[in-house]
Amino acid sequence: MEAIHMSLGVVVTLVVVALLFDFMNGFHDAANSIATIVSTRVLKPHHAVIWAASFNFLAYFLFHLKVAATIGKGTIDPSIVDHYVIFGALVGAIAWNIITWYYGIPSSSSHALVGGLVGAAVAKAGFGSLIASGVLKIIAFIFVAPLLGFLIGGLLMVGVSWLCRNMAPRKVDKHFRRFQLLSAAAYSLGHGGNDAQKTVGIIWLILIAAGMSTTESEIPGWVVFACYTAMGLGTMFGGWRIVKTMGNRITKLNQARGFCANSGGAVTLFLASAFGIPVSTTHTITGAIAGVGTTRGTRHVRWGVAGGIVWAWILTIPCSALMAAMAWYVGRLIL
Repeated sequence: MEAIHMSLGVVVTLVVVALLFDFMNGFHDAANSIATIVSTRVLKPHHAVIWAASFNFLAYFLFHLKVAATIGKGTIDPSIVDHYVIFGALVGAIAWNIITWYYGIPSSSSHALVGGLVGAAVAKAGFGSLIASGVLKIIAFIFVAPLLGFLIGGLLMVGVSWLCRNMAPRKVDKHFRRFQLLSAAAYSLGHGGNDAQKTVGIIWLILIAAGMSTTESEIPGWVVFACYTAMGLGTMFGGWRIVKTMGNRITKLNQARGFCANSGGAVTLFLASAFGIPVSTTHTITGAIAGVGTTRGTRHVRWGVAGGIVWAWILTIPCSALMAAMAWYVGRLIL
């Protein structure tokens, strides 16, 4: 990848916009980490976001940067990346996040970013600029991640129900209030470990395009630290419009069900991050909550609400891609 001429001011501006996206990612997706512990009243909302944000940041010390490498080198051809492509991708993703946050739609910040990269790359260099294997893998996990969450969450709920079959409900709730804190912490670790790395990959692309790094060199430590910090701060401010949808509109949760939903989501995120696959934390926890709900019978899941969320999943990549393509044209005029 040949370096292009990019002034320091442009590099700084793009890095700031990328960190703004990372902050919004945490803000938009905070509900995924805290919805179950808030809706089951294990923690008050302001305590819950601090809990989640702390473990978002702790992921900095625990996860390898495989997801960042996928975003940085495995989605679009790095040779076509310039400041206009990055600007278009980030603006498209941020715009879609703002729209879905405003209307309380639990869409995927991850797929908004992927859609932004795809739209800006296609606007500049056509469909040949896409790395098909990487894009198709991400699209496949639109369905695989919630299905895994659904299966793992449901199986955990069946196991918990069997183990606790002779216990009084009040005693079960007492134990699982503590367990739910641990499962929410694990989910927040997975959230930070997968989502923050996507912005790490974007900033790495900026540095490569500007000749400040290469695809063979290690990602600078300050980039990783800044991204995890921005996501943690975003989570602390929280996406309150989405908490209600994720917490109780899909299915009614108690402490044990909340534990199983978070645990199922966390296991899925850990697996995806280990294989370097950028997945949607929103899709994952939605599938896990629905899986837990179905153990009581399908009538206990509001499939209409879940169906509306699925439509948001389907529309995220094309809509953010379209917005990114328009932002790419605007970027060429103002940068």
